[in-house]
Amino acid sequence: MGKTIVGLEVTEESVRAAEISLGRKPQLVAYGEVPLPPEAARDSEVLDSGAVAVALRQLWTGAKFRSKDAVLGVASRRILVREYTTQAMRPDLLREALPYQVQDLLPVPASQAVLDFFPLSQDGDQVSGLLVAAVSENIEQIISTLAKVKVRAQAVDLAAFGLARVTAPLASPEETVATVSIGDHTTQVVISRGGVPLFVRLLPIDVATAATRRHNAEAVEPELELAAVAAGNGSGTGLTVPSRTRGSIRAATPPGVSDLAARLRSTLAFFGSRAASAPLSRVFVTGAGAAVEGILPALGAAIDTPMTIVSVGDVISMSTPPPAGEVALNLVGTVGIALGEAGK
Repeated sequence: MGKTIVGLEVTEESVRAAEISLGRKPQLVAYGEVPLPPEAARDSEVLDSGAVAVALRQLWTGAKFRSKDAVLGVASRRILVREYTTQAMRPDLLREALPYQVQDLLPVPASQAVLDFFPLSQDGDQVSGLLVAAVSENIEQIISTLAKVKVRAQAVDLAAFGLARVTAPLASPEETVATVSIGDHTTQVVISRGGVPLFVRLLPIDVATAATRRHNAEAVEPELELAAVAAGNGSGTGLTVPSRTRGSIRAATPPGVSDLAARLRSTLAFFGSRAASAPLSRVFVTGAGAAVEGILPALGAAIDTPMTIVSVGDVISMSTPPPAGEVALNLVGTVGIALGEAGK
């Protein structure tokens, strides 16, 4: 087997990783997920470095990852992603100027932020794109925790960019599509064309996934909490959900479902209301929250665009037994993070 890279995510409930082979046709060769104890982490933030390091060590051992090189995917309600226009200049000069230009937009001093700018278009001497800002202390804390278990962070990527990347082959290059990853506490929405992200929103909404129920109840046996998720027998579903799903939505919907449906509808409507926006042809839905009872009927009733549920088997071939259930949904984004490095 050739060289591999590991895509890694740290959430409040777990550490999750997927190892893929590098080359023209990447394959998923290993994956795993290890639950975290309460108060060890938040989405993309380490609170207890020792506890997270223990989980990472168990993750690498249990999943039998060959590589110690990882791409860290971040997705948190504390990460700023917004459209931004600035004067066109060389990338190195823009990196130097950006902290001074965007200081008023940041919740922390520019010296305490990690900044990135993803250019999308240029009109004359003005370039427009997506500004991404994260608190540098949070990123440094994760990287230092990885170093404790000798895992090398080769890059840090916005997880939403990975979602746009991984679902690109599911649509034609001309289609404008939305990919929605429903996480335990943060739902990521990225609208893209040909794998290029055009619009990103991070929605802070708690969803009662199996992981959050387990995490809150603390009811799982210790030996199971520390075990990497075992492989199942399923693969990608590719299930298509019609828009405006017929039938009534259950009155007693789980917490967060109605809020999620309303905010997702308003997010897509906001994008569609802009003069230069192309209409969405479809919405890809993934993440553990997609498996929560009531979510899909609620989204189907709120969104006019046809939805397709995407599992990891739909986006990458595998040389390992395929995952099942929520793991197969969560790994879509994790694989997308790794694919950024695989494509270089």
